[in-house]
Amino acid sequence: MMEDILALDAIGQAEKVAAGDVSPLELLEAAIARCEALNPVLNAVTVPLYDMARDAVKAGHLPAGPFRGVPFLLKDFYAHKAGTPTTASSALLVDGVMDHDSILTERFEAAGFVIFGKSNVPEMVSIGTTEPLLYGPSRNPLNVEHTPGGSSGGAAAAVAGGIVAAAHANDGAGSTRIPASYCGLFGLKPSRARITLGPDVGESIGGITAEHVVTKSVRDSAAILDATQGAAPGDPYVAPAVSGSYLEGLAMPLSGLRIAVSTDPFFDGCMTEPEVSAWVLKAAALLESMGHEVTETAPPVNPAEFREVFQRFWPMTVSRAAFGLAAARNCPVDDIAAQMEPINRHMVSLGIDLPAVQYVTDLVYFQGLTRRMGQFLEAVDVLLTPTVIHPAPKLGYYDVDRIGAERAYDRVMASFAFTCLANVTGLPAASIPFGVTKQGLPVGIQITAALGREDLLFRLAASIEQQMQQEA
Repeated sequence: MMEDILALDAIGQAEKVAAGDVSPLELLEAAIARCEALNPVLNAVTVPLYDMARDAVKAGHLPAGPFRGVPFLLKDFYAHKAGTPTTASSALLVDGVMDHDSILTERFEAAGFVIFGKSNVPEMVSIGTTEPLLYGPSRNPLNVEHTPGGSSGGAAAAVAGGIVAAAHANDGAGSTRIPASYCGLFGLKPSRARITLGPDVGESIGGITAEHVVTKSVRDSAAILDATQGAAPGDPYVAPAVSGSYLEGLAMPLSGLRIAVSTDPFFDGCMTEPEVSAWVLKAAALLESMGHEVTETAPPVNPAEFREVFQRFWPMTVSRAAFGLAAARNCPVDDIAAQMEPINRHMVSLGIDLPAVQYVTDLVYFQGLTRRMGQFLEAVDVLLTPTVIHPAPKLGYYDVDRIGAERAYDRVMASFAFTCLANVTGLPAASIPFGVTKQGLPVGIQITAALGREDLLFRLAASIEQQMQQEA
């Protein structure tokens, strides 16, 4: 029976706890046992917090939230847990222990989740795979020779492997949606500022980062956003107000959407693999059969300009961290960079001397793109694209020692070709599991909507999910 309960989504597990079919401690121990059985291969969990979780459950410290007693993992980045390290899989941070919870951590626990570990990430969460030297690579449960993606790769591996039904993720250029696509999961990047980054982070380099989860089901993602969304004092942005419950909204009828579909990458210099394009076009045909108006229409993005700006901008995420650590430790930035992995050393070299005026100019470019996308999403309701240009590559695909830093960085950029648009514009976007390649690897489709329209994405994703379940 316990295997059947672990196979449920988070709402299903919470219902079993509420009905008394399983106790929170029994469910936690089952999740820990599954983690101990699978983690030697998947390497999804790098900071186990088993005893902390057991003590909390035994002490009765479980709020009566919608997910009371459901085991859960934090990503080892941004969402802090007091008394535990937040390492970002970096040797530079491994000895630090947090003295407070992030607001999002508090909200996860108020919803009833039982946090029993932290999931693996690439060093400094900078690339779309999870192969840190500090902890070793996470592996895709669907084919362990392949990456589960990144930077929320450990989270996706844990959910796809059945260790947990949902896990914390965040997304700076596709870090929720890429692993969701690679692992056959649902992953939503909410609108900018839908979930606070407080109290430690404000706007996170131009407001590109969004917090949420990867899940087995659309309804879990909706219910978790219900429980965790909202601003906090001092937030630099505020998302559009929410009207009603995302979960309850899934039952509302949906028809006649104007859907634009495009399989051309938003960056030049890369191509969408034919199998991926074919699945997106199948999704378009399905949506048309469901009564939506589908047209092949590209968004207002200049692929050459966008790639040039973003590949100059992205190294700032790592170089900022290196600069901050150097200042805190009163040492040269080069000393910090020398302790980073090769891909991050390369990004520091690209970003550390970038003039401030160039950074501001690039933000202005993103703001112009945001205006154009806002107008585009008045003419259409949803943009349908691939999530990633290719299925999950094999581990080592981004290995600097094997292919060189410049080529590895080019591959990093190509992995963001469809996802990072939503980050720089602040738009909500979701990856939905839709197809499987001939090699058995999942293919996700991405849907993007206007700012504040997570409700629309959830409803459309749920209708696709239901249709696919009926056809299975």
